[in-house]
Amino acid sequence: MTRRDPFEEMERLFERMNREFERIGGDLEAGFGDLESGLGREISVDVAEDESAVTVTADLPGYDRDDIDVTASGRTLTIAAEHDESVERNVDDEDALEYHRRERRRRSVSRRVRLPSDVDETAAEATYTNGVLTVELPKTDVDAGGHRIDVE
Repeated sequence: MTRRDPFEEMERLFERMNREFERIGGDLEAGFGDLESGLGREISVDVAEDESAVTVTADLPGYDRDDIDVTASGRTLTIAAEHDESVERNVDDEDALEYHRRERRRRSVSRRVRLPSDVDETAAEATYTNGVLTVELPKTDVDAGGHRIDVE
């Protein structure tokens, strides 16, 4: 006769609740996303300007510099980031794998930001430090095609 483990049952209940909250959160995010771009507000941004430049600061914790793609076109700045996340518990990697729990997913976020002024995309600079992306876009009156910005 096997004993029932009440903690295992609680763990399953919490897993179901987490999945449901993630689903509900995704539905809410899609419904209440950034109205300007139609994309979800997964990236928090600050937009500031002075006489010479527009500065966009974005929170992207948990990403590597190479995971981030920044593009400027006209008065729109697009920030996108994507990476794999995985959490493994009680994994036996010997001859025959027996997974008791393995969770993997790919995380992808993006955000379009309308800039308050015309900028020179070719002179833009981006830095990424401690989970914070800072994009400095010098102002200009010239409207060119579009330009990809390398993140340093």
